[in-house]
Amino acid sequence: MSALPPERATELLAERLRDWAIVDGRLRKEWRFADFAAALAFVNRAGAECEKRNHHANFELGWGRAAATIWTHSVGGLTEADFELAAALDEL
Repeated sequence: MSALPPERATELLAERLRDWAIVDGRLRKEWRFADFAAALAFVNRAGAECEKRNHHANFELGWGRAAATIWTHSVGGLTEADFELAAALDEL
């Protein structure tokens, strides 16, 4: 498996995801919540989704916010699996 060319990653971003960005070759999105507990609950659900797929995001958690950064470590870039995981997190 190899990383997607940047042009293809940009196409997939526009076709499949909402409110995500490609930052330094990685997918990134931040969500806002009413409080810390709601943000933590989201990260827990998102973590369970990552476990189910055996494809893991990096998460940041703070009061009323959570962020995810996704890329495929083994190829050092973005793959189709990253876009699939991002779309799944949007469904939570």
